[in-house]
Amino acid sequence: MKKLINNPSDVVAEALAGMAAAHPELRVDEKNKLVLRADEPKPGKVGLVSGGGSGHEPLHAGFVGTGMLDAACAGEVFTSPVPDQILAATTAVDTGAGVLYIVKNYTGDVMNFEMAAELAAAETSIAVSTVLVDDDVAVQDSLYTAGRRGVGGTLMVEKIAGAAAEQGRPLAAIAELARAVNSNSRSMGMALTSCTVPAAGKPTFELGDTEIEIGIGIHGEPGRRRVPSASAREVAQMLVEPILSDLPFTRDDAVICFLNGMGATPLLELYVMFEEVARILRGHGVTIARSLVGPYVTSLDMAGCSVTLTKVDEEMVTLWDAPVRTPALRWGV
Repeated sequence: MKKLINNPSDVVAEALAGMAAAHPELRVDEKNKLVLRADEPKPGKVGLVSGGGSGHEPLHAGFVGTGMLDAACAGEVFTSPVPDQILAATTAVDTGAGVLYIVKNYTGDVMNFEMAAELAAAETSIAVSTVLVDDDVAVQDSLYTAGRRGVGGTLMVEKIAGAAAEQGRPLAAIAELARAVNSNSRSMGMALTSCTVPAAGKPTFELGDTEIEIGIGIHGEPGRRRVPSASAREVAQMLVEPILSDLPFTRDDAVICFLNGMGATPLLELYVMFEEVARILRGHGVTIARSLVGPYVTSLDMAGCSVTLTKVDEEMVTLWDAPVRTPALRWGV
């Protein structure tokens, strides 16, 4: 294992310290492993809290800031944050307008965010609403979850709901919008290589030199099938066609197209993939209203990519375009 770390048991804490040093616009609560906006919460603004296991950076900590999250809870690598962490984030961002939890559909995340919401109800007067993200079309159940996994659609929900919160919309309206974004999002990913969890010191799974895995999860969970290595054009077909048939997307739909790198795939290859995805969408009469390309929802050092399509209306596009200032996404400010 070759990694730029000190001790595997310290990697999350040291990464958070590095974020604090690199981004003075953030505040890191080292005790609770939270990343928070350093500015004071706006009175009357709904707080947005998300989080999950570390190793998917910049998700979630890299999306804390104006126009997106107010707090991110960092679990250990591929391990959910605990309820006390989430409750600490909830109380830190509440201004009296309530808090929205954006939760990827993994068993540990769902259970611990539910427990945090129960603690908030029992110990505080904070109103909490939860939105579950389950956009992955690859498998119905996996090693980590019952039902579909939450993957690239999480970014879509955090950005669009974050813009709505910045406008001062009420909790119920933001939650309804976030659920609509999730219900209109579909994703599918693939791997060229496994990732290596620092504490394990070896790849999570083995892929032969001439094999790729179609439909993987962001923790290295197995996908739909293992197939021989293929061209970018063929891989794009294997990812996009199941997405298009699942919602289904239809001619004249407008989408945000998110081509995500899994952590070790260069942008050169991601742009090759994006053109192939765009070609398929053109063939189906689906319009790319907005696009995003890059490693935003990663799986440590996995090589591979995922495609997320979010069917959007004019309101969603406007909220996507709204100013955002975070370490990982920044435009309009």
